[in-house]
Amino acid sequence: MRVVVAPDSFKGSATAGEAARALARGWLAQRPGDDVRLLPLADGGEGTLDAFAAARPDAERRTVTVPGPDGRPVSAAWLLLPDRTAVLELAQSSGLPLMASPDPLGAHTYGLGVVARTALDAGATRLVIGLGGSASTDGGTGALRALGLRLHDDQGEDLPLGGAALTQLAHLDTTDLVPPPPGGVQLLVDVTAPLTGPAGAATTYGPQKGAGPAEVALLDAALGRFADLAGGSPDQPGAGAAGGTAYGLAALWDARITPGAATVATLVGLGDALVGADLVLTGEGRFDETSLTGKVVGSLLDAAASAGVPVAVAAGQVAGPVPGSVAAVSLVELAGSLDAALNGPTTWLAEAGEALSRRLTRG
Repeated sequence: MRVVVAPDSFKGSATAGEAARALARGWLAQRPGDDVRLLPLADGGEGTLDAFAAARPDAERRTVTVPGPDGRPVSAAWLLLPDRTAVLELAQSSGLPLMASPDPLGAHTYGLGVVARTALDAGATRLVIGLGGSASTDGGTGALRALGLRLHDDQGEDLPLGGAALTQLAHLDTTDLVPPPPGGVQLLVDVTAPLTGPAGAATTYGPQKGAGPAEVALLDAALGRFADLAGGSPDQPGAGAAGGTAYGLAALWDARITPGAATVATLVGLGDALVGADLVLTGEGRFDETSLTGKVVGSLLDAAASAGVPVAVAAGQVAGPVPGSVAAVSLVELAGSLDAALNGPTTWLAEAGEALSRRLTRG
């Protein structure tokens, strides 16, 4: 059999590359004669830089120290391609795992703006920014402030960083905002959420960042206030990505919102890999209904269905049936508990690859 192993990262426990290698190891333990190709994927969140770097060995990896989402310094990596395209990953500078403790009201994206400005100063003429895994719900105002935007209250004073401060927003000053690069800014998003409302950034993702009901309501109102002054298209699918960062960069920096999973898949050559394949083996940390709204596994299921290639899924947790797959296994079920699965993710990923190989061989 020709098998394409194309997982997403297992957030916080295994990179997409580590997951691919472990799944392949388990599969080959049962079927050593199969032709197995590794194709780690990403959707704009954690692992996006690694996916680009694997597909583009001519990319130059650089790092810069920036303020993290809670102000503490972090080292953020980015890529510079030979055509002067810079690839940035918000998770590197402003991701939730970088927080010492949750701060849903004060966390910000300022570091992302510093990385973007660094890339422009280095001669980048186009930016590709992966948006995913953010710690904040600030509408991207932190990043825009690092690029020169000023936010004032009704007394003309600068607002502090963070989403909650936007409730006091009275005026936007774009005088010193650095213009976007001539080649444009492409945003890679993994969600279809609008900026505000019941399906918006604060309501849907705020609780994951530590926001309780009152804080969610405050942040939703804050984003609405920002949209009242910034204009743009707050209802656009994906505008709510990364706590509304997609909206802010689109409205004030003319960025273009695009599906991250499909873009990365095109870059790494998923279409070519599916030609002649007998099976795709994919996975992610948790499969649930959100997996089908622009994330790697959902996008891969669609692409494989179009190519007529069956898909098997290994996930840390499987919450319900996986539409379009021929088999699915849960690492938590294999390991016996969530803690056991998290303590040895690559061990259980290999077990999952072996289990899927046995199951499909019998089938």
